[in-house]
Amino acid sequence: MKRLVNKPLKPSDPRALIAVDLGAESCRVSLLRWKDGRASIQLVHRFSNNPREVDGGLRWDLNCIINGLEDGLRKCAELAPEGIRSLAVDGWAVDYVRVDGAGKPLADPFCYRDQRTIKAERAAHRKCSQDLMREYTGIQILALNTVYQLYADSLAGLPEGQQWLNLPEFLLAHWGGARVAEYTNATHTQLVELYKKQWCRDIFSALHLDLACAPKIVPPGTELGKLSGPLAELPAFADTTLIAPACHDTASAIAGIPATGNDWAYISSGTWSLVGTLIEQPRNGTAAASENFTNLGAVGDRICFHKNVNGMWLIRQCTEQWALDGKVWPVAELVAAAEQIACPDGLLDVDDPDLLLPERMPQRINAQRIKRGYAPLDENPENAPAFACLIFHSLAARYAKVLDRVAFLTGKKLKRLFIVGGASQNAFLNRLTAEATRLEVFRGSPESSTVGNFAVQLAALEGSTDPITGAYAEPVARWAGLFIEALEHPVAIPEAAPSVN
Repeated sequence: MKRLVNKPLKPSDPRALIAVDLGAESCRVSLLRWKDGRASIQLVHRFSNNPREVDGGLRWDLNCIINGLEDGLRKCAELAPEGIRSLAVDGWAVDYVRVDGAGKPLADPFCYRDQRTIKAERAAHRKCSQDLMREYTGIQILALNTVYQLYADSLAGLPEGQQWLNLPEFLLAHWGGARVAEYTNATHTQLVELYKKQWCRDIFSALHLDLACAPKIVPPGTELGKLSGPLAELPAFADTTLIAPACHDTASAIAGIPATGNDWAYISSGTWSLVGTLIEQPRNGTAAASENFTNLGAVGDRICFHKNVNGMWLIRQCTEQWALDGKVWPVAELVAAAEQIACPDGLLDVDDPDLLLPERMPQRINAQRIKRGYAPLDENPENAPAFACLIFHSLAARYAKVLDRVAFLTGKKLKRLFIVGGASQNAFLNRLTAEATRLEVFRGSPESSTVGNFAVQLAALEGSTDPITGAYAEPVARWAGLFIEALEHPVAIPEAAPSVN
C-alpha cells in the first residue's frame, strides 16, 4: 500500500482530540490520541438513535442524544489523562433545535422524515417558486430541507424562540460554544445564497421567516470557545477548545478522502447515497437544476456537487419488516446470500417517492414491480436475498446514471470512485458499482466523517491556511491520509490510490 502522507505530520500539542459523529441510526464518539508520535483513533462509544412519534409528530429524543454523547465524553476523559485538546461535532443536516434566549431547547427537534414538510413544501413554493429558490441557492429541492421544516413550523403556529440551531451546532453551543451555523451545514438549509454565501434575505422575506432567528454563518474549522459546564470539571476537559468542523457529515466524509487531482468522484454510502464530485465553482445551470443536483458547501471553499440517491434505507426497512415476520437477517449475512442470486429480471426506481417512506418496504417494492409489468417477489422472509439482490443491482445502476450526468455537467473525465461511509463495507455492492460505472473503485473509511472531522480540527489547530481559501483543502487531505492509517481497523487503500504531497 502506498503511503498517503509523504511528509511527517506531528501536532504541536500532544493532547487528545474528540470527534462526535451524529447519525440518524447511531451516534458515535471517537478519540484520537498520540502514541510515540503516531496517531491512534478509537471508537469509544456508540449508541442507537431513532426518532419516535410524539404528539402526532416524528421527533428526535434530544435528552437521549445528549446523555449518550456525554457518556462517551466521560469515557474519553478517562482514557486520555493527557487531556483533551479539542472537541468537534458533525452530523446529518437539515434538522434543528429551537432555543430560547438562554440557549435552552423549546422542544425536541422534528425528524426530517416527518411528513409535515410535504404540505409545507407546496405552500412555500406558492410564496417563492421552486425555480426561484433553486436560482437563489443552487440546492437540490427536497421536502426535508430546513427551509420547508421552518415553514411547517410557521404554518403550525409554533413559537419561534430566539434562534434555531442545526443539531451539531446546537450541541457545541450546549457545551459552551458560540451559537453559529457552520457553512457546510448551513447550505443544506436551502436558505444560503449560492454565491454570496450568506443567508438569503429574499427567501426569508418571501416566507415571512425571521432572519434574526438564524445564527451567524462561520467557515469550517472555526473555534467557538472553551468547553464549560459540568464536563469541564473533569481534569481532561479543563482547557478544551470547541471547534465547528465541517458540521455536515457528508462534507466531513468527503474531507476524509485523501485524494488529489480532478478525475475522481465519491459516493458517501449509508442510509442515503450521496453521489457526486468536488468542484471549484457551482454548477447551477438549467440542466443541473432540472436534474436536481445540489451545490453544497465543502471544506476548502469548494462545492460538493452531488445528488441524493436512496441508499441502505431500503435494506434496513426490509429487514425490519422481515424481523416483524419472524426472521432476523444480519446485513452481512444477507449481502452474502444476495450475491448467490441470479441477476434480477428488472430494476427498481430506487428514488420513487414511495420507497422513501417507512414501513412495509417489501410490499412497496412489489407494488412498483407490478406497476412496471414484473411479477412480484415472494415476500416471505426466507426470500430476502432476492429482494437484496434486486436492491443492490438497482442501486449500482442508479449510481452509474448519476455519475454519467456528474461527468457531463462538470466537464470532468472521471476515472476513480471513492466509496466511504458505513455501506462502503458492502463488497457485493461495490463490485456491482465498479461494473456499472466502469470506474476504478476504492473503498475509503467506513468512518470517513470521523476522519474528516479530525482532519479539519488539526488543520485549524495547527494554524493551516485560512479555511476560506482553497489552499485549506491540502492540509486537511494530508491529515486525513494520516488518520486513515491510524484507525484501529484500517482500510487498505490500493496501490493506485493517490498520494498526498
